[in-house]
Amino acid sequence: MVTLQQKRLAVRTAFFVLFVVAPPLDIFRFDLTLNHFILFGQPWTLGLTAFVNGEIGAGEAAFNIVVRGFLPIVIGAVLLIGTAWRYGRLYCGWLCPHFSVVEMINSLMLKASGKPTLWEPKSLPEQQLNGSLLTPDQKYWILVIVAVVGFAFLWAVSLLTYLLPPKEIYTNLFNGELTRNQSIFIFAATTVLALEFLLARHLFCRFGCAVGLFQSLAWMGNRKAMVVGFDSQKVSNCIDCNAACDNACPMRLKPRSIKRKMFTCTQCAQCIDACDQAQGSRGKDNLLLWLENDCARHISEHEFGHAPDLPRDCFNKNDQESN
Repeated sequence: MVTLQQKRLAVRTAFFVLFVVAPPLDIFRFDLTLNHFILFGQPWTLGLTAFVNGEIGAGEAAFNIVVRGFLPIVIGAVLLIGTAWRYGRLYCGWLCPHFSVVEMINSLMLKASGKPTLWEPKSLPEQQLNGSLLTPDQKYWILVIVAVVGFAFLWAVSLLTYLLPPKEIYTNLFNGELTRNQSIFIFAATTVLALEFLLARHLFCRFGCAVGLFQSLAWMGNRKAMVVGFDSQKVSNCIDCNAACDNACPMRLKPRSIKRKMFTCTQCAQCIDACDQAQGSRGKDNLLLWLENDCARHISEHEFGHAPDLPRDCFNKNDQESN
């Protein structure tokens, strides 16, 4: 049976590949040499050149600006914010190429130091949920550095191909004939991204990414949006789980806290899976579930200090499975 995390890995991997190959395949890019977008192999222009040359009138030019300029932006924004309003930072946890790198480096750094980030106050528990022992190995630092620099370089080259003809960039790169400006861009971008991936990848996701920030703001504005809920009526079952959900969160959040403190939750469900595994190994019900509508509202309003306890029927799934 394919697990949720395996499905998420497949989706993230496919989108990361799309992110890299979109410019070479002319699926989407902005060509600075042509000064217009390329979409599915076709030029996507506003038609202003034709207007300046007198080939089209003012009405047609205005129509092109609205249809080819403003409309795609509005549709994209509505889709992103609309999805975030209902489901939170779903794009971040299931598609974002940057977050894919974050999770990859987290896993390698965990094997190297016992901590998913350099800023973690202490190592995670040695005993893993699958029964294995986490034994940090300094040799993994080599893989950490290779992954950090490798992904930074790949990102730098990919970003450049979104701006300049990909064939030119890759030909120059493989032949060692990059122009001065191309070399400067790739070197500078690789350096900045490597430092960010190594030292500040979570900070960027929380405070530096405009796409993520707008998703979080939309999600916080909807008290009925999907949110990870904690079954507080069975809190006694959570005493000896060794904070499995906290340890599993790639964003280093506390899944059992109020929604405001989960502002940057990416809906990756790793905390839910970790809790399910920890509780299931002892024959107990999962204490974390995705909640929506009125159940989610109770979780959201706890931060205002006037919400009643979570309704019991919100965790009917657990009750039905245990009966």
